[in-house]
Amino acid sequence: MSNALSASWFKALPANMFSGFVVSLIALPLGLGLAIASGMPPISGIIGAVVGGAVVAVLGGSHLTITGPGNGLVVVLLGAVYTLGGGDLTQGYLFTLAAIICSGGLLLVFGFLRLGGLSEFFPASAIQGMLAAIGLTILIKQWFVMFGDMGAQGDFFSLLQQVPDSVSKAFGANRETQMAGAIVGLVSLLIMVGYSKIRSRVFHLVPAPMWVVLFAVGVSYYYEFFSESAYPIPVELMIQIPENLFGELPVPDFSLLNSMAFWGVVFSITLIASIESLLSIKAVDKLDPDKRRSNANKDLKALGIATIASGFVGGMNVVTVIARSSVNVNNKATNRSANFFHALFLFLSVLVFQEQIKRIPLPALAAILVYTGYKLASPDTLKQVYTVGKEQLFIFVITLVSTLLTNLITGIFIGVLITFLTHVFVTKSLWRFLRNILKPNVLMFMEPEKKTYYISVNHFCSFLNFYKLKDKLDAVPQNQHLVLDFSFCPFVDHSAMENLSNYQVLFERKGGSFELIGLDIHQADSAHPFAMRKLISLPKIRFIQRFLTNRQEQLKSLAEDSEWVYEATPKKKKLSLSKHIYFDAKTVERVYNLCESNDGTFRVFDVDYSEGAFIAKENVRSSVMLIRSSRPLPQFRLDREGLIEKIYHLAGFDDINLHNHPDFSKRFYLMGDDPKQIRTFFNDAIVGFLLESPDYHLESNGKELLIQHYTRLATVREFEQLRVFGVALKKIAAL
Repeated sequence: MSNALSASWFKALPANMFSGFVVSLIALPLGLGLAIASGMPPISGIIGAVVGGAVVAVLGGSHLTITGPGNGLVVVLLGAVYTLGGGDLTQGYLFTLAAIICSGGLLLVFGFLRLGGLSEFFPASAIQGMLAAIGLTILIKQWFVMFGDMGAQGDFFSLLQQVPDSVSKAFGANRETQMAGAIVGLVSLLIMVGYSKIRSRVFHLVPAPMWVVLFAVGVSYYYEFFSESAYPIPVELMIQIPENLFGELPVPDFSLLNSMAFWGVVFSITLIASIESLLSIKAVDKLDPDKRRSNANKDLKALGIATIASGFVGGMNVVTVIARSSVNVNNKATNRSANFFHALFLFLSVLVFQEQIKRIPLPALAAILVYTGYKLASPDTLKQVYTVGKEQLFIFVITLVSTLLTNLITGIFIGVLITFLTHVFVTKSLWRFLRNILKPNVLMFMEPEKKTYYISVNHFCSFLNFYKLKDKLDAVPQNQHLVLDFSFCPFVDHSAMENLSNYQVLFERKGGSFELIGLDIHQADSAHPFAMRKLISLPKIRFIQRFLTNRQEQLKSLAEDSEWVYEATPKKKKLSLSKHIYFDAKTVERVYNLCESNDGTFRVFDVDYSEGAFIAKENVRSSVMLIRSSRPLPQFRLDREGLIEKIYHLAGFDDINLHNHPDFSKRFYLMGDDPKQIRTFFNDAIVGFLLESPDYHLESNGKELLIQHYTRLATVREFEQLRVFGVALKKIAAL
């Protein structure tokens, strides 16, 4: 560590210590609650958080994440404890510890295999459906505990049928102890719900889960010191932790290593842990004020080692958790030391406040988890998915229901299958996916003139092959300018659009720019920026576009600022392009995104055209400007002189040199039928202007000038530069 870095680290130490302390206030009740909800001893949740925080703080590849037991694994672990133990919860716990250790080993392997992008292989709506199913399962199972009923058993749907009776049972006659637990649970839930409604910075210094703990422990002390009545909540509804925390450690039981059920649990734990962690890492990177990117593969290794260590000492899985990480960012943490201090303060809290922890009723912790489950599966989530597209809601609901009916592994894979079938139905082409899934579909090169990275995507872009595009995106320095072109990609799914939005944020925060082009003739079923996009066929082009893309909105704004007219789908589809030499042997398919001056003198637009025919046919999309001249012009073509132009010269096509401007003649290739008129047109003012401008293709048919820069669509910035160049050229040339 350099001296400057060391000084910066020590300077930030107080902020990281404070943030770690605040996070530990959340981690304490959550760790206890998640462990109990998973059918494991309460202390196992604390162990997972302490071991995870210490190990990942030292070995991890992220900067601001917090690690510990996660919500997503509750359902899997609870099922593992019951099924692997055959009803014996103690033995099931020991078998589950062995599964946790094996899962940590797999996470370690994932890290070495560089599978940090694993979450990209799962469609976004399917993941949301799976998380919602986890949330509903946590909610329904903890609902009964919140009302003091520890005996409710069954799957999600059978427990759902018992919900109406849970309240009446809790407040029925001769149920004073259960009623007391239910009251504590309901008040705790009200604290969780009302926390955000209280606008007090002092109140918010203590996180909502800790307020629940303070309330619950306070009730216990009230009955001990101020009430004549005995504490009404029975011991079976209170947290039980070992008297000697450093006593004999549980010994994981590996005797089921040859069992398919055991390995089913291992793979379930690993899949959920990796997805939850990778999604959280990606989300926290977007929050990082220092614009850093985490090394997800290094983090997977650290999580694997931490999970192995936690399992051997009786703890839960270690994952990256988004809620506690968000609190860490909000409290101005700057590096991984906050994760370590969170673990340290949590460890000290358990040592110092053992007596107080034993005073926390289970209904209070259950209320925290009920609220957590609700947040994972809230109606707002359903609404957000629907705004992206109806097909995304369909995928979400199918994944949600199938997960509830089966298990997490089956549910997520059904979600993946349904997503693929939905894509086939929307595109009406199974062959497109089967034929192109293994083909390279991403081309990247650098445009040296502007030092711009250009990436073109072909065939399709979905969760199935986004990793190919991700590799290219990761190779581009994020302080550079990147143009991503989907002109020849007929289908882009919701997951890809969402991931690309994350990249746009990263580039902007690093000082670079990320421009997405080529989606203006793709159909979307909603105005949401993450909506799935499908290329519109030529006969339907007149219906474009129910929803303008971000690029189209910006082009429309540019036109309005210049007091020009913008049309996404102009009626004059081909304008006068066929009268220009450049388009003489080309077939113009369609013109769109027309920005036109009120008098019709200037037109800047996108155009689709093709060269060749049958198997030699090649489609091209480009941005072009036409300038109508008020006086006759000589017919000419002007291009930057390159290899092709030199070959033209050797083939007998003369380059018209301007004798007074050798630099211009050396840089540009100029040809036409009347050299005298052409030399007269290219006066000193025009030559000077062109020498100071980018190298555009310039062409005259005697009545109009055609200007083109790239044989690709222009970005919004390039589109405006093209317009400004044309307006200035008309003024200088007095057209």
